[in-house]
Amino acid sequence: MKGAARYKEVQRTAANECIAQHSDLVRRIAHHLAARLPASVEVDDLIQAGMMGLIEASRSYDADQGASFETYASIRIRGSMIDEIRRGDWVPRSVHRRARDAASTIRRLEQSTGRAASATEVAAAMDMPLPDYLRLMEDAARGQVLSLESRIEDQGELDTVAQGGPTPQQVLERGEFGRELGNAIGLLPEREQLVLSLYYEQELNLKEIGAVLGVSESRVCQIHGQAVLRLRGRLKIFEAADAGLANT
Repeated sequence: MKGAARYKEVQRTAANECIAQHSDLVRRIAHHLAARLPASVEVDDLIQAGMMGLIEASRSYDADQGASFETYASIRIRGSMIDEIRRGDWVPRSVHRRARDAASTIRRLEQSTGRAASATEVAAAMDMPLPDYLRLMEDAARGQVLSLESRIEDQGELDTVAQGGPTPQQVLERGEFGRELGNAIGLLPEREQLVLSLYYEQELNLKEIGAVLGVSESRVCQIHGQAVLRLRGRLKIFEAADAGLANT
């Protein structure tokens, strides 16, 4: 076997061994992500997408960039799964439209009163029965594929690892959004802050949060959705820059 062919064979063998060694990582990430998504999202689909991300990671990993392979691969794997979820968006357009309307209504009410708008107030302003509004809150929460922070963090990490660092404009935009987001979260009602903290920082799923708060999973979904729409209303200027926040 000639030198070039031998080198390619060694590379191929190393890549196959790497993929086999880290296949459990794909499964762990898939199950962790699936626990935070609607039941309509199939774990097997996430695993298949994640394996593609692992293969790409095995081909493009550069140890000189400083990140371990597992760290780099985790970003690629999760990114492939997120892309697959976005391609198969399960949330009807009508939900996206009503969620935008609700966010605008919340913003208008809060600007008018100077305080957090209640679900009852928003439902009345939208001329919508309260039970229908609460269902909209659930739909809005279940349509939230990414955390409010992870879209920015994922893009930043991929830029840093794959391209040697984010551009100055990306750094500015992420920094500005992060500051505004932190300020907006700090002004949310206490229970909404707690739900976001448990979901995004502690990475509990909705059922686990319900157990902590002593409420149903459905109620947690409503609280989460209300918080998301409240933030969307307050951070409307950033919706075009951060599709993960609006998910539309």
